Amino acid sequence: MNLDTLRDKLGYQPLLLGIVALLASGALAVVSDATAPAIAAAEAKDLRDSLSDVLPAGLADNDFLKDTVEVDRNGKTVTIYRARQGEALKAVLFKVAERGYSGEIQVLMAVDMDGRTLGVRVLKHTETPGLGDKIEIKKDNWVLSFNDKSLLDPTPERWGVKKDNGVFDQFAGATITPRAVVKAVKGGLEFFTAHKAEITGQAA
Repeated sequence: MNLDTLRDKLGYQPLLLGIVALLASGALAVVSDATAPAIAAAEAKDLRDSLSDVLPAGLADNDFLKDTVEVDRNGKTVTIYRARQGEALKAVLFKVAERGYSGEIQVLMAVDMDGRTLGVRVLKHTETPGLGDKIEIKKDNWVLSFNDKSLLDPTPERWGVKKDNGVFDQFAGATITPRAVVKAVKGGLEFFTAHKAEITGQAA
């Protein structure tokens, strides 16, 4: 093989690789553009289902995902979803989080205009299976104990697990996990109370 032939081969290979890479990236971009609406729709459905799960049936008739306001909480933006019947604001829904035993526990909660919890659900966590995962509604009804609670019911000093002289049950071998959820929910109620006018768009 002479030098000119070798040079031609060496130049051809990078060019061919470049063309293949360009075609591949173009194909990925087309697929991404084609699937993006379906993915966004699925994510919106999952979020809407989660929001609906913490509200009593029939409480609201609007699309929560289109009635939102963003409020700052400790330097982080919290998206507030507002549930209405006609023009009447019935509840607000938002996410809070606290550190559990194995990582962050994300909690979704719904609060009525009197500052009472209508529903609480754990959205995401990495707690120990068989112990800490009892915070999930599909594993245990424990999270329902937050229904109809407020900052005054129970009283502030009773917002804790029973091991801490509170009113909420803990789990055998996993006190840290329920303690974190209790703290998250109480913090969510405090956040609502402190920012009620901003959250609801109504004068204090």
